Amino acid sequence: MENDFLLKKYFLFLTDIYIFAVKFRFLKDEMSLDIFDFYGKMEKHNILLSFKGDITSELLTSVLQIMESKMEDLDEPPKIRKKVYNVLVECLQNLYHHMDEVPAVNDTVKRSAIFMIGKDITNGGYTIMTGNYIYKENVPGLKERIDKVNSLSKEELKEYYKQVLNNGIISDKGGGGLGMIDIARKSGEKLDYNFLSVDEKTSFFTLKIKVNPKIKKSAV
Repeated sequence: MENDFLLKKYFLFLTDIYIFAVKFRFLKDEMSLDIFDFYGKMEKHNILLSFKGDITSELLTSVLQIMESKMEDLDEPPKIRKKVYNVLVECLQNLYHHMDEVPAVNDTVKRSAIFMIGKDITNGGYTIMTGNYIYKENVPGLKERIDKVNSLSKEELKEYYKQVLNNGIISDKGGGGLGMIDIARKSGEKLDYNFLSVDEKTSFFTLKIKVNPKIKKSAV
C-alpha cells in the first residue's frame, strides 16, 4: 500500500541521514535540521511517536505509557489497543536486549537505536519500526532466524516456539531466540527486515512490523 511504502521509505531516509552523519561526522551546528520541515514529514507519514538514543528499561516503560494514552485518545477498541501494546512490548524488549554494543565513532558520536510508530490512515492499522547497529558477523545468524520464522505457518510457529523454549538455551543478553517468534505470533504478520552496511565491521538492522486492525485468533 502507498502509505506503507512511504512510511518505510521515510524510516530508511532517517536512518540513512543518521548513518551518513556518523560516518562523516556531519553533525555540525550550521547543518542543523529544519524542525518545521521535520515536523511536516512526521505529519505526512502520520508518525505518532519516534525516538533515537539509548534504550533503557525506564524508556520502555515511558513509551508504553505514552502509546497507551495515544490509543485511548484515538478511541481505539480495547482489542486493538491490546494487540498493538503486546506487539510493541515485544519489539522494544527485543531492541533492548539484543542491540549490539557497537563502539562510538572516534569517541564522538554514540551509536544508538531508533524506533518509530505510525498509524496507517488507509486501514487503521499500525506500523512499528526499529533500527539498531549490529556486528556484521552476527548478520547471517539473525537473518537465518528471521527467515525461519517467516517461513512458518501460525500452527508451525506455535510448535517452533515450544521447541525453542524447551531447548533451555539462554543467551547472555536474555531470552533464547524467542523474540522474533513472539513478534510474529502476536502480530500475525511476516517480519520485514533489512541490513544496511555502515562500515567493514557493522551494519544497521531495520525491522518493520505491521499490526493489522483485524483481530486474528492468536496461537497460544
